[in-house]
Order: sequence, then structure tokens, then C-alpha cells
Amino acid sequence: MSRTNRLMMNRLRDLREERDLKQKDVATYLCMSQTGYAAYETGENDIPTWVLLKLSEYYTTSIDYILFNTDERTKYKNSKIDKKDLVR
Repeated sequence: MSRTNRLMMNRLRDLREERDLKQKDVATYLCMSQTGYAAYETGENDIPTWVLLKLSEYYTTSIDYILFNTDERTKYKNSKIDKKDLVR
């Protein structure tokens, strides 16, 4: 696994742990199993776009922050994503 992927997986874990959440809590929000979500945190599976969108909404941050493309946590002000479109 590349260094960037490890950093991204650590960021996912850190976002969850900062809120005292278990993997099961996030998995429930995403309507998936805990093992399915764990595969994203460990880098075993790539994260689908719909999951990134929902996680950015859940953690109120940008996808770029989750992907370790920036250290700026602030969500974009003028997002073009409509919340109703976040349905899997």
C-alpha cells in the first residue's frame, strides 16, 4: 500500500475515533456491514464515490480532506451535491 493510501486510511479512522464512534456506527450510517466498512479503513477495498460523498456529509468535511488531498477540514461552501442524491 502506498504512503498516500495509508494516510487516507488513517484519516478515515481518525475522523471516526475523534467522535468516539465504532466502525459499526459508521457502517450503520452507510447501510452496510461493519466488515464492509472496515475494509475501507484498512485499504482492503477502494472507497466508492457514494461512500465518500456520504462520509463527507457525515463528518462535515470535504472529500479532499478524507482523501488526504488537503489538511483543510472545512466543507466547501457551494457544494453542488444535493443531499437527496446521496442515496445509495
